[in-house]
Amino acid sequence: MTPPAFTAALRRRLAVLAESYERLAGTPLIAAGDDLAEALWRHPAAIVAHGIEDDPIFFFGNAAALAAFELDFAGFTRLPSRLSAEPGLRAEREALLARVAAQGMIRDYAGIRISATGRRFPIDQVVIWDLIDQAGIRHGQAAMFEPPPAE
Repeated sequence: MTPPAFTAALRRRLAVLAESYERLAGTPLIAAGDDLAEALWRHPAAIVAHGIEDDPIFFFGNAAALAAFELDFAGFTRLPSRLSAEPGLRAEREALLARVAAQGMIRDYAGIRISATGRRFPIDQVVIWDLIDQAGIRHGQAAMFEPPPAE
């Protein structure tokens, strides 16, 4: 899978993603010295992030996430994040995101997601965290989970 163009704007958002994770988890997401964008892209866990729009849109999915959702980067980054869950589970997903907003980070989510082709796949022990910059401004939320096995 071809990595996206890591524009300056995307790199800034990814820096907030990694800094927020480290601040909340107490451990770095990526080893120091690595190119952050490239390391996130190649990370073995699926990593996704959405912004703060009224209907939040994914702005990042790494290679593992795109394989799970069966989308390329351009298609994934046009997807409202609510559409990653089945219609009957979207209210549960909204309650989960509100819990993350209240706590900053959770590490115990499990659920079912749906790919672009309609394939359902389980996610378990998902880490979800708020993307908050050093000035305290909220930029969205991110999630990390073990990708489903390739079929």
